[in-house]
Amino acid sequence: MMKPLVTEKAVMMIERENVLTFVTDMSDTKESIKKYVEEVLDVKVEKIRTLIHKNRKHAYVKLNKDSLAIDVATKLGLM
Repeated sequence: MMKPLVTEKAVMMIERENVLTFVTDMSDTKESIKKYVEEVLDVKVEKIRTLIHKNRKHAYVKLNKDSLAIDVATKLGLM
């Protein structure tokens, strides 16, 4: 299960770096996160970074330059 993370930092990353931030299950791998994001949001993923903080796994998904994160965030109702 993945949920989008909406914080001030996450919004700045959407605008500046074309990156979406999600909270994922600890068992999710980078490959499964990439597959899920590409299928559900219909975008191309360039790179994924993960971080475990306070027993939660965060996924930073950098989109391809052809897919704009701000458009995806608007479609998800984050912006």
